[in-house]
Amino acid sequence: MAETIAAIATPLALGGVAMIRISGDEAIAVADQVFHSYQCASLQDLDGYQAAYGTISDENGVIDDGVALVYRAPKSYTGEDVVELSCHGGVYVTKRVLRLILEKGASLAEPGEFSKRAFLNGKLSLTQAESIMDLIQSKNEHALRSARAQMDGALYQKIESLKESLLTIAGHLAAWTDYPEEEIEEIENSHLESSLRECKQQVDQLIHTFDTGKMVREGIETAIVGKTNVGKSTLMNLLSGCEKSIVTDIAGTTRDVVEETVNLGTVVLRLADTAGIRETEDFVEQKGVERSKKRIQSAGLVLAVFDYSEALNEDDRLIIEAVKASGVPALAIVNKTDLNQKIDEQNIRNNFKQIVYTNSADVTSLERVTDAVESLLQLHQVDLSDGMIANERQRLCALEAQAALKEALDTMLSGMTLDAVNVMIDQAIDALLQLTGEKATEKIVDQVFHHFCVGK
Repeated sequence: MAETIAAIATPLALGGVAMIRISGDEAIAVADQVFHSYQCASLQDLDGYQAAYGTISDENGVIDDGVALVYRAPKSYTGEDVVELSCHGGVYVTKRVLRLILEKGASLAEPGEFSKRAFLNGKLSLTQAESIMDLIQSKNEHALRSARAQMDGALYQKIESLKESLLTIAGHLAAWTDYPEEEIEEIENSHLESSLRECKQQVDQLIHTFDTGKMVREGIETAIVGKTNVGKSTLMNLLSGCEKSIVTDIAGTTRDVVEETVNLGTVVLRLADTAGIRETEDFVEQKGVERSKKRIQSAGLVLAVFDYSEALNEDDRLIIEAVKASGVPALAIVNKTDLNQKIDEQNIRNNFKQIVYTNSADVTSLERVTDAVESLLQLHQVDLSDGMIANERQRLCALEAQAALKEALDTMLSGMTLDAVNVMIDQAIDALLQLTGEKATEKIVDQVFHHFCVGK
């Protein structure tokens, strides 16, 4: 971190304002070479959290006018001296200012290098750093609130509490086994077992949050299935708000999976409008049907569409059985309710917990589908302020801690010595330290920040 780094921290596109961030020991000195304030002789004269208006110039003259905002170490995002230069948001102007800063001695920042320095300088934990990209990539209110909670340290605090409990147990065991002459009170097996089970239960609950957290952040893989010409493409277009899928009266029009990501109320759905499931001699359509069946198995939510104006046939029963066999949460959507009823509604009720009735002319159809999806997924029960496992790296660390605690319990119950139990407790603590970043390897840290955008 000896180098002073710089990068464009706003999207490189036409806009009102662009911002170039500079961080490092020489940040203010570098900025002083390109920025000339109207109110002070040098940016060195400014205290932290102060701004100055002036011009950005090179040896040929003024490039732009703008604002320099100065942060003094350690009270900055990175923990270093930081200057943020804001100029007009033209692509050429922004690039020209950055190039000038690099010419004056700064190095181009790598992806996520500002946040990496913040982590290395103790300004935030690794879990908090990871939540920054979740915040930037938030697609709805749930994802935003969840990311905000992790940035505020909800997950870190939960791990910290669990780690302290394990350290207390490990410390007592170590003292008892290493210093027998001190007459340290031995931990009763029943108390040790109870404490370890409680810690393992906390880890179990933490791991359980992974699927919910992923669903909130990334959205739910949602398969729209049904027999041919039942209205799947019409539903896809209703949910996506545009004519994404081809809607015709010709059976088998959709021959492949059509995908779209939509915000539906408080949840993001990653929709897949699949080919109609039916027996067919058409080779191309057969391939589409096979893909539709695979989508049901891999989906996190199934929207099964049925025709209100037709009796259930073998194709409908094939879909019902496929959905039931998958075990995936499923919503039955009975379409074309503006036509005469021929469908066996009782059969649908026997196989689906939630049913919604729709037709293309009913403007309230979307609202009813939205309410039913939110009710089925029970997202209103999710505590978004609670700590959640946010990614696969964190999940793997939690699984290591879980396995170590399970082995600690098995070791104790098998009658082995307490120092052997303590070895497994130490492994669980190490896994939790890796999760928060307190004991993460340089390789892991580099991988985390490599996924960040340049300038963050």
